Amino acid sequence: MKKIDYYRRLLEVTKDVELKELKTIYRNVMKDCHPDKFQDNEEEKLAAEARSKKVIEAYHFLVSIAPETIAATLDQYTETITNASIEDFEYKNEQLNITFSDGSCYEYFGVPKATYVKLVNAPSQARFARRHICNSFVYRSASKLVAA
Repeated sequence: MKKIDYYRRLLEVTKDVELKELKTIYRNVMKDCHPDKFQDNEEEKLAAEARSKKVIEAYHFLVSIAPETIAATLDQYTETITNASIEDFEYKNEQLNITFSDGSCYEYFGVPKATYVKLVNAPSQARFARRHICNSFVYRSASKLVAA
């Protein structure tokens, strides 16, 4: 959740922002911090490059967890969590990455360590994930991120 909060603060948006509004805000922020505006000063140009990379990353991340994006891929997600088994998972800093047997990968944010420990010790990890993780935490598809 820290990552989500950081990106929202960076773009100065709330969790209720719609995709259309997010895109407008993103474009306006990029206009202000684009490196091409600072051609005369190399130090400012480098700082603008670093800021614009963070803004781009924040925008793409927030788009990936937006309700509109989630709704557009809900059928595929439901199919995966219902029928696929868990191939692998990794936990770090309240972020749980799960790779399913159909090749799909999802990142879940704000997962407490206690929930992760219960997942590890569950007799059926897929069933535990379906009941206690998949529909309880903010998630995004990481399949494209892994393939890239």
